[in-house]
Amino acid sequence: MISLLPADVYTVINRASLDNQDKKNLITLYEPIIGSIAVALYLTLLSDLDKLEIESKDFTHHHLMCLMKLDLQSLKRAREALESVGLLKTYYKEGDVSSYIYEVYAPLRPKEFFDHPIFNVVLYNNIGKKEYDSIKSLYQKVNFNFSSYQDITKSINDTFKSSNTVPEFDVRDKEYQRVGAKDIVDFDSLIACIPKNIINQRAFNKNIKELINNLAFIYNLDTLKMAEILRSTINENGFIDSKVLRIKTREYYTYMNNGKLPTLIYRSQPEYLKKPLGDTSNKAKMIYVFENTSPYDFLKSKYRGATPTQRDLKLIEELCNDQGLKPAVVNVLIDYALAKNNNKLTRSYIETIAGQWKRSNIETAEQAMEFAKKENSKKPIKREVSTTKSKVVEKDPIWLKKDIKKEELTSDELKELEDLVKGIG
Repeated sequence: MISLLPADVYTVINRASLDNQDKKNLITLYEPIIGSIAVALYLTLLSDLDKLEIESKDFTHHHLMCLMKLDLQSLKRAREALESVGLLKTYYKEGDVSSYIYEVYAPLRPKEFFDHPIFNVVLYNNIGKKEYDSIKSLYQKVNFNFSSYQDITKSINDTFKSSNTVPEFDVRDKEYQRVGAKDIVDFDSLIACIPKNIINQRAFNKNIKELINNLAFIYNLDTLKMAEILRSTINENGFIDSKVLRIKTREYYTYMNNGKLPTLIYRSQPEYLKKPLGDTSNKAKMIYVFENTSPYDFLKSKYRGATPTQRDLKLIEELCNDQGLKPAVVNVLIDYALAKNNNKLTRSYIETIAGQWKRSNIETAEQAMEFAKKENSKKPIKREVSTTKSKVVEKDPIWLKKDIKKEELTSDELKELEDLVKGIG
């Protein structure tokens, strides 16, 4: 058993970035569970931090006893209460004068708190239904009744006149991707959240940054959450263990989502891989649909609004999660496969194309469309094949048959384009 003495020293390391709302959440959501003394200890430890709010100098526990007017056992119980709800991690080193490190973590956001399998139940049991409902109502969004109002919001086409001038840069440009990727993770803020004495300055190399961005996208995590996870993946040399990072991120997500794993079929193309706005051609409109629609919604539009079958959903989920194809690329593949294969998503056919596109590093809708055109031009023209069962006719999606950027569409093709654009609404 570890004995806590007044002379034992401690250092506080900050793993949180708190705003005023976090402090209100601490009082409203956590105090009924851990008590006012534990909350006071939490805030006192934060007050021990240096001016940069990264870590503190060494203090004795006598310092805490004097500030809080508490005995050691009360301090220990308050500390353990903070540990039990994830607000504090404690590390101990024995010596003539024992040392402690207290890592302070941010409270959960209200949605995360109420979705937590334990915290919301404990809060309910501690304060009762009436008070629980009252607190929960504070964090619920207000549903305004718009029934008597008319939506007069202008679209981008109504507000800005189209121009034939397109910005002279390519979304595949590496520098653009690097800057755009920061829209997912702000590395300046992330690095600032990690104490310099535990991280090697060369830890954030290109591969690690790419991995962090990919994990943030897959698991839908913001910069602060990624920073919290990263701290537990730094090895003794100050470098980030990529294998541990993958595991910890997965564990965090499954813990916060009742054991469920993420799926990218509900996510649309990341911003840094989208085509810049400005082009108003028919081709650009189709690319916009591919980029701004999730694979789930795109497939659902092909079902005329009905829910897709579990078999088809499982197939596109594997394309996103296992094959690692970007959402817009999956949408192009769905459109291509349905047109070329009698409106069927055949697994072997889909997987063959997906493997080729992945090996060819296809990441954008435009790349996928151009690649499909080139591959299609290599194949000999097929005739209609009559069988005793059915007549198989190979059909091309309209973006594959011609340069729709320049040529006029037929009425049938125009309807197909309009259906594609409207089908996701």
